[in-house]
Amino acid sequence: MSVKSFDVVTYGEAMAMFVATQDGDLATVHSFIKRAAGAELNVATGLARLGFRVGWASRVGRDSFGRFVLQTLASEGIDSTAVTIDDRYPTAFQLKSRNDDGSDPEIEYFRKGSAASHLSIADYRPDYFMAARHLHLSGVAPAISASSLELAFHIASEMRAAGKSISFDPNLRPTLWSSRAVMADRLNALASYADWVLPGLEEGRILTGLASPHEIAGFYLARGASGVIIKLGSAGAYLRTADQEATIPAAPVAKVIDTVGAGDGFAVGVISALLEGRDAHFAATRGNLIGARAIQVIGDSEGLPTRKQLELEQHR
Repeated sequence: MSVKSFDVVTYGEAMAMFVATQDGDLATVHSFIKRAAGAELNVATGLARLGFRVGWASRVGRDSFGRFVLQTLASEGIDSTAVTIDDRYPTAFQLKSRNDDGSDPEIEYFRKGSAASHLSIADYRPDYFMAARHLHLSGVAPAISASSLELAFHIASEMRAAGKSISFDPNLRPTLWSSRAVMADRLNALASYADWVLPGLEEGRILTGLASPHEIAGFYLARGASGVIIKLGSAGAYLRTADQEATIPAAPVAKVIDTVGAGDGFAVGVISALLEGRDAHFAATRGNLIGARAIQVIGDSEGLPTRKQLELEQHR
């Protein structure tokens, strides 16, 4: 079977997500809205909405949640031919609270032993990944199991050797690792394959043991990155490459509604701009813009714009 060409390919775990429709403790909530969630899926969705050809690889269970994930991919125009339907293990799901005060929502995960946690090098399809010009990785998929971590390194190594560009968002999930030391060691090693590293400031501090954006960026530049863009929250983003350094102001936010997915929106902005041949300053500015959109609506991907919506906002 022939494989399409892609602008971007990624892999990870997607879950059914049940978002509370009312404020308060999850134990008291009686009504939820079903969505698909996953850091890498969010980025894939955002890039597909902007018109990029996107492929996403994973494993889902042969269950209703798995069918729901595949239906979501199809509705967003994301290629799913590298998604395996697993007869043995289920698709994961999560519950997410609604916090009307703009604070971080409570999230409960039901993912142990999921189909995606059994991702391994056996799931690597060289024809599929090599059909893309860019690989995006996050720190979530490598954290879900030892075999998925091995797969992440294998994909990154193969894509790097083939001259493909790579972006990496640490997207830390400390509870999925045996220790913070192991997490930092493995994710910093994975980051060494990336052209662009996109940590949050606190993530950078945890991973490097360094304090300032300048020092954190220097850590990754010394390990081979072409550029580092650090998310600073309401302070914007810090950019550093071999020949430039700048802090890019945040985009205006009327009201924070849901903070989950902001980093994925930021990655969509940065990656899309770089793939269009834009400079790093423009990429960070677009990252701020889409990240700001993401936190003003309920849902991980509801704020990710179409190309038309993005162009209207960029020209305001």
